[in-house]
Amino acid sequence: MIQSKQIDRPQLVLVVDDYEINRDILGMILEDDYEVIFAADGQEALDAMREHADELSIVLLDLMMPVMSGFEVLEYVREDEQLSKIPIIVLTAEKSAELQALQMGAADFITKPFDLHEVILARVGRIIELSEGRQLISAAEHDKITLLYSRNFFFEYANRLAQYHPEEHLDAIAINIEQFHNVNALHGYEFGDYILQCIGVEIRSFLATTRGIAGRFEADRFQIYCVHQDDYQALLNRFQNSVNETSPNVNIHLRMGVCHWTEGAGPVLMFDRAWAACNKARGNYQKPLEVYDDAMRQGELLNQRLLNDLRAAIDERQFKVFYQPKYNVQYDPPMLSSAEALIRWVHPELGMISPGDFIPLFEGNGLISMVDSYVWQEAAKQVAAWKEAYGITLPVSVNLSRADVFDPQLEEKLKQLIESNGLDYDDIKLEVTESAYTDDAALVLDVVKRLRDDGFQIEMDDFGSGYSSLNMLSDMPVDVLKMDMKFVRNIENSETDRRLITLVLDLAKYLKVLVVAEGVETEEQLAFLQEGGCDLIQGYYFSRPLPADEFEELIRREIEAERN
Repeated sequence: MIQSKQIDRPQLVLVVDDYEINRDILGMILEDDYEVIFAADGQEALDAMREHADELSIVLLDLMMPVMSGFEVLEYVREDEQLSKIPIIVLTAEKSAELQALQMGAADFITKPFDLHEVILARVGRIIELSEGRQLISAAEHDKITLLYSRNFFFEYANRLAQYHPEEHLDAIAINIEQFHNVNALHGYEFGDYILQCIGVEIRSFLATTRGIAGRFEADRFQIYCVHQDDYQALLNRFQNSVNETSPNVNIHLRMGVCHWTEGAGPVLMFDRAWAACNKARGNYQKPLEVYDDAMRQGELLNQRLLNDLRAAIDERQFKVFYQPKYNVQYDPPMLSSAEALIRWVHPELGMISPGDFIPLFEGNGLISMVDSYVWQEAAKQVAAWKEAYGITLPVSVNLSRADVFDPQLEEKLKQLIESNGLDYDDIKLEVTESAYTDDAALVLDVVKRLRDDGFQIEMDDFGSGYSSLNMLSDMPVDVLKMDMKFVRNIENSETDRRLITLVLDLAKYLKVLVVAEGVETEEQLAFLQEGGCDLIQGYYFSRPLPADEFEELIRREIEAERN
């Protein structure tokens, strides 16, 4: 029998518990703020929910009841479009049941014996507020493609689990798809969504046998918060095998990062660490699983130190620009033709820091434009100084990162750079990478075309490193192709790479653009490229990157050779 207590309150609450004393306790707690109705078992609860579906603000549901349990109610409600919109707080003394209830759609839980009255009121009020504000308890709680939790809802649950169940020692798992944008580009977004759905199905299947929750956000980023697993490689293999079976004719690779439960670390920090581990595995098809450890923590501390020191490094000129020469090998002997500007960081305490340690860091944090601008200024001054000292112009290539391309002031900054140093526009060559193109092709093409119309020469950097190169080349006007050094590195051992190089060289001839081969180190590499018609060579065969004063020795030797 459903009992009812009529109180003039704006929101209606249904309390479901088979013990009358529990119903009375909750009724006394809630009656001053809400209109409260009661049910003694799951079947009565469903009847009441159907009768008051348009009025109910929330249901407080006991899990262990006769006739129909709270779990059965949750299962039924989850499948009912109208009832599923009503938020449910579960009542239980079984800690292990709380996580299962959350997985089945419960919004929160209240532990028996009951929490402090103020805590219960706060939880009820908060869930109602969230529900009516449609911030969490709404259609937005689940990702539509995978049916996993959306970002906000995932972290809402994860934080509650960490707060109320620290004894669970839940681990954080981050999963990503390698080069997912290329999967979409090659096979279409419908196929990409299908792959995401399949991963979502396998994750839900995994969670059906263990305690945990999962979410999907930002394209191909999956997160799982679950009890510790003994073999995470086996778990990754499970997900990878599922993808392989789903798409046997398409190579799709997953990578995973794991952060084990850490005392004092909340879910947000743990998932930051799991993603740091996952990012470390990027591109490593031999080792696609990384577990966050102390070495990574030290790396994070170093990264934060570098971020903090960036401004001082620029102000104190700790960055040094080195120049690696490019030789035109269609002359005999090869002739110094131009150079590429490369950055080095001489830190006052940490010493020489590799660009590989700080450039990706600054790119990821949106600070790379500060470094790029510094290089542009130094390179332009140096080209002007060489022109004045030796009466020659030696063009220098500088990099345009993705952040630079999206800067609305880019064109004006570069024009100012040329004019203030008394240079011609073709004295500074601009390298644009394929990765910049893939972010927003239309914008990149517009920027590049305007810069080329101004008189800048455009170099496509790392040509051949990804799937979009040919598509990019068909749209973007370029003057130079810089061949990805991985092809050059394997000339002696790979017939496939030799054929690819020949293909690139033939394509460049057809398009009437120059080709720069990077990373040339041996006589055999040089001979093959020279015979194939490659124009410019850059690499240790001729010279390592040099500071400006040492590079001037090459200029002087070149001038002396021409005189003789």
